Amino acid sequence: MIHPIILCGGSGTRLWPVSRKAYPKQFSPLLGRESLYQMTLGRFAAEGFGAPLVMTGDAFRFLAIDQAAEAGLADARVVVEPVGRDTAPAILTAALMLEDTPGALMLVAPSDHVIPDADAFRAAVAEGADAARTGAFVTFGVTPDRPETGYGYLELDAGVVGPGAVPLKSFREKPDLETAQTMLASGGFLWNAGIFLMRV
Repeated sequence: MIHPIILCGGSGTRLWPVSRKAYPKQFSPLLGRESLYQMTLGRFAAEGFGAPLVMTGDAFRFLAIDQAAEAGLADARVVVEPVGRDTAPAILTAALMLEDTPGALMLVAPSDHVIPDADAFRAAVAEGADAARTGAFVTFGVTPDRPETGYGYLELDAGVVGPGAVPLKSFREKPDLETAQTMLASGGFLWNAGIFLMRV
């Protein structure tokens, strides 16, 4: 069983005025009738996935609960962080909540990603699950199509992209344009999607 951990505490202020501090982008229907958060929940409403744990702040708890129910996912458990402390404490809290399920996997995902092909995404998760079950910390990358300076990068060991999990050489923070161009030309880097799969 894979337990989705949905990170849903961001304020989304960069997309103002569509996204505001009290109504951040993950709860906005930017690409249709469903919000990005509802689309994220929908990716995990499939065989092999447990009920999602939604990690959010006090200001968003009712939005998270209501939108999950609207999407037909009333089994999502909403966990309210007393104080926002970014990603690591939210992941730790989720792991502690799941510690009575030894051997289970947890998939940590932001609530605001757009992933048009949910089946391909779930297939990638299934491929990564084999490595995660052996103790690997699996992160997911996106093949870059431009020298983006706003994303972090994953440097592949030996610069190889192939089926299944591929070892990483390093994580790279957001580069300057010249470095991003060099990384793109090398073919040995992926954008860091911020999605992680690991044993509880």
